[in-house]
Amino acid sequence: MARIYNYYVSKTIVTFEEEMVDGKDFEGRLQDVQSASLPWLVAEQGSKIVVYAYASNWKRRYGYRFSVEVTVYLDPAFARQGIGTKLYRQLLPTLKAAGLRVAIGGIALPNDASVLLHERFGFEKVAHFKEVGNKFDQWIDVGYWQLSL
Repeated sequence: MARIYNYYVSKTIVTFEEEMVDGKDFEGRLQDVQSASLPWLVAEQGSKIVVYAYASNWKRRYGYRFSVEVTVYLDPAFARQGIGTKLYRQLLPTLKAAGLRVAIGGIALPNDASVLLHERFGFEKVAHFKEVGNKFDQWIDVGYWQLSL
């Protein structure tokens, strides 16, 4: 999973992280999600992880406990094969069954593929922040899409 994520760190504006992560750091992220009793799903081809999706706490304040942020990352070699869609088909009902109320997707823009994925599942754009991030010496907008579970 760190291999997949590091592609986005080094080559894209999808994440605002600029330092590569190692397996140990990534393991800590996975443990944070699991300790919050939230799902982290992976799709494999053979023994290779090609896509992962997870939910994390939206905010740390108690009043936000029924809202989560959802994320999906895929190996770019497996783009446009519907694997990310399959994971979201599992992730979103799992969140609803757990009693969560709102799923939120934050998307660095432009990112047509991510917007399309979220809107395919009924997410609606609810916010657009202009030039709130900076990576590769460029200012980046971020949009937020929301789905009532």
